[in-house]
Amino acid sequence: MLHGFMDAGGTFQLLVDALRKDWPVVALDWRGFGLSQWAPEGYLFHDYIADLDELLEQISPFAPARILGHSMGGNVASLYAGVRPERVRCLVNLEGFGLPRTSPKESPGRMRQWLAQIKKPTNERGYNSFEQLAAVLHFRNPRFSPATAAFIARVWGTTDEDGRVRLAADPRHQWVTPLVYRREDAEATWDEIRAPMLMLLGEQSEYLKRLGDDGTMEGLQRVFPGVEIASVPGTGHMLHIERPDLVAPLIEAFLDAN
Repeated sequence: MLHGFMDAGGTFQLLVDALRKDWPVVALDWRGFGLSQWAPEGYLFHDYIADLDELLEQISPFAPARILGHSMGGNVASLYAGVRPERVRCLVNLEGFGLPRTSPKESPGRMRQWLAQIKKPTNERGYNSFEQLAAVLHFRNPRFSPATAAFIARVWGTTDEDGRVRLAADPRHQWVTPLVYRREDAEATWDEIRAPMLMLLGEQSEYLKRLGDDGTMEGLQRVFPGVEIASVPGTGHMLHIERPDLVAPLIEAFLDAN
């Protein structure tokens, strides 16, 4: 199980608890998130693909793996499934449908913004308590129950030497990267996917609409060969946290069939 941006592997516990069977599960923290160490050299997206490749060498060296990814984790998993198709048995993609298309004309501006960022100190936002962090999470996503927000706050937060709570993720993840995302490159890689793939979308997804025509059912089916797509009612981008009771049966039926 591969978590999304500014998330951590521990939040998958809500989904695991909703599964009917006793599946063996590994949920990592990507570099610079959760309990993983921060990378002094910074972060490039392709590093996550290499990290996943190394993880699978350790936990499933002789057999292709079932992989589930949310958001950024879904994008990593989909690219990996195209680069290493022989290493993936099946793939569950939760809202990992790539980013909007870009123009090469954006490159100079992004490079200027990146250069300005690396010369400034990173500012970490702090909270007075885990309860305050939970209240912020619940305010930002009212679909989280108070109990869910409190659980996530304990996964996402850590206590500093002054007793305040800060996010465990490296704040440098918030920097823009110097490289412009090219959807065409991602689509060429997705075309190499050979594993069965289930894509679950939030009915009220905050991000899907940003893709325009690429975010339609027809657009997604065009670039993800043979994908099975389902929409989860009453959910947004964090669908597996908002309604694990609805998401888990869909995932489990797909895994049982693959």
